[in-house]
This record gives sequence, C-alpha cells and structure tokens, in this order.
Amino acid sequence: MKILLLGGTGEARELAQVLTPDFHVISSLAGRTTDAHVPAGEVRRGGFGGVDGLVQWLRDNPVDAVVDATHPFAAVMTEHAVEATRLVGVPLLVLRRPGWTETRGDEWHWVSSATAAARILPAVGSRAFLTIGRQGLGDFAGTGLWILARCVDPPEPAPSWCEVILDRGPFELAAELALLREHRIDVLVTKDSGGAQTSAKLVAARELGLPVVMIRRPALPAGAAVVESVDQVVNWLRAPRR
Repeated sequence: MKILLLGGTGEARELAQVLTPDFHVISSLAGRTTDAHVPAGEVRRGGFGGVDGLVQWLRDNPVDAVVDATHPFAAVMTEHAVEATRLVGVPLLVLRRPGWTETRGDEWHWVSSATAAARILPAVGSRAFLTIGRQGLGDFAGTGLWILARCVDPPEPAPSWCEVILDRGPFELAAELALLREHRIDVLVTKDSGGAQTSAKLVAARELGLPVVMIRRPALPAGAAVVESVDQVVNWLRAPRR
C-alpha cells in the first residue's frame, strides 16, 4: 500500500518508522520548522496549495490512504485533508494524541484562542511564560506584562516586547522548574497539545502553584475518523478493505 502521511509530529515520525518496512510511506512536512527531524521513507516538503492543490496532488500521485498526523492545532491542514480526500475518494484517518487533563493542584484557565489568552492574562499574572510557538505571539504584544516566549524557530520579525528562547522538547521537570524560578514566572500560557514531551511544564507549574492559561484545541471537522495511537493507525491500515 502507498500512504500519504501528513506529518511533522513525533507520532508521525514513529508511524513512518513502523510502517516503512511494509508500506510505501510518503511523509509530507509543511516546512515551518527549519530543523525538523527527517522521518523514515520518502519525504516531501512544503504545502499543497489548499484543497485544490491537495486534490491535484492526490490525482497525480495516487495513494491507497491518507493519514493526518499533523499537530492538534494544524486545523486548516486537517480541514483541507478531509475535504480533498472526500473529493478524490481516498480513505482518511486522523491521528490525534489525547489532550491534557487537569489534576489536583492545578489552576487552569481555559480559553479558545491566543487572542483570548492575551485578553485575560493581566488578570492572572504579571510575568508570563509563553509556550504557544511563534504563531500568535503578536497577540500578547499589548499586554504590558514581562513575557518569556519559548519557540522552536525564531519568530519573524523578532519581537522587541518579550524575551525569546529557542528550544525543542522533550523537556525535563528539573529544567522546567529551574527556568520558571530563574525568571520569576507567575503564569504559564500554553496550548492543549497533549503528549509527554512537553508536559513537564504543567507539572512544574503545579508544584510551584502557578496558574495556567490553556488554549483549547480547534474542533475536528465533522465526520473525520479519529484515533489516538500509532497502533490504532497500523491496525486500520492492515484491516481488509471492501
């Protein structure tokens, strides 16, 4: 079978590694991160050009199935994948890791967007640690707070209103605690990305008694078939097709 794997996540790389011996896997990377880990199998980089572009690519490069293992906040790509595969008639499965859940000792403030997070932030803290990536940082420029932002790649243009550190997970609890203490952080702002690689910051916030402003995931398109693990994707691909 020939599989188009919409990737860029740790799950996508794991899936490519598991599938490559038995499947022809084409991993598609959006190209936003400059040092993305290269998955096993064939790799293509760059966008498709919207729904029409993806439809044309699927017609020019027939595949047996498409697996969307993009980031939980890559809503536009998922919407395009659902629509394009429907138009072409190719099976689609969406792989989404489970989101994070609050536990005892957490003080989470759920919001729907980075704009909403910036709006409530001054009422929650005065020294904020942002781990939302470089997309959406501009929403926080007018908060008037001291802000430390952690990104994988440098924001463009470089913001003058906050400090930026560049780093990629996984992150250890001890390091996250040290970072929060060093910069006297009193509120964490993050996205409900889920997964273990970046969850240490939530444990650190809990241990230090810090509030968290948590941005909800965008809703998945109606009718999308969704699973939560690499094993479930493999089972779906190996299942007999009518």
